[in-house]
Amino acid sequence: MDKNRLVIGLPRAMLYYRYGTLWRTFFRELGMEAAVSDPTDREIMERGTALAIDEACLSLKIYLGHVAALAGQCDYVLVPRVSNFGFHRNMCTRFEALPDLVRSVFREQDVKILSYNVDELEKKSEKLAFLEMGLQLGCSLKAVHRAYKLAKKAELAEYKARVQKQEALYKQEGMKIMIAAHSYVAEDPCMGKTVVDYLKRSGAVPLRADITDRDGALKWSRELSPTCKWEINREILGGIAQHERDVDGIVLLSAFPCGPDAMVNELIARRVKDVPLLNLVLDSQSGTAGVETRLESFIDIIKFKEGKL
Repeated sequence: MDKNRLVIGLPRAMLYYRYGTLWRTFFRELGMEAAVSDPTDREIMERGTALAIDEACLSLKIYLGHVAALAGQCDYVLVPRVSNFGFHRNMCTRFEALPDLVRSVFREQDVKILSYNVDELEKKSEKLAFLEMGLQLGCSLKAVHRAYKLAKKAELAEYKARVQKQEALYKQEGMKIMIAAHSYVAEDPCMGKTVVDYLKRSGAVPLRADITDRDGALKWSRELSPTCKWEINREILGGIAQHERDVDGIVLLSAFPCGPDAMVNELIARRVKDVPLLNLVLDSQSGTAGVETRLESFIDIIKFKEGKL
């Protein structure tokens, strides 16, 4: 580690799974080091659970564990505030309150918070937020402009490649199971990765409702709900509406007690009629054996429905 370079800590949780490429590239182009916390394990989960209130969702508990893991390992920990991308395009309130929450939880520890604010309803775009953050870090406006441009290009290229790879999976042979979940649930080793790995071992093709053309998904989401206001949930709805006829089953995967997911998953259950659904809600006590038993039964139901059992 170069002692003369600023080190920005990136908690490997929540919005990291959406913006990780953007963040890493941005700080690298500014000559800084991005230090990403290790993948979630039981220790990180338990550490975060001890720091959070009981009513916090599992995703937030895990996030606090990752922040704690970065304490003393970097100059700043990046904790953005992402409120909305315009009318009816809100993020969960946890993302709006996250910087204040983290400052409060770690107020007696040596954790310096670096943040930026995205709030399109208040004329605060992502680009403006990154420019302000770069200037706050002492970089020139020209350098920050360049870093954001390159970071955004890298983010879009990486995501486009993921969408193209997934679209190819729909053409593969075999049972296809769509996972409807936030990326930070689906990709976390202590949450969704268990589900994905089991489906693969069972010979199924796991697909993600949220990995889809985002602008198109927002339009498709109106097929299932014209009033849903949460951005990521709308993307998931759009992915389901677009591909529900291409899959054999859908797993509704969420972290307890996620409010938006509780409402949206009930909506999906009521409006998606011709595809078998499994609702899996994970908490810190969820064991892999129980999850795998439910998935095994779900796969058997699909096989029975298709006359393969």
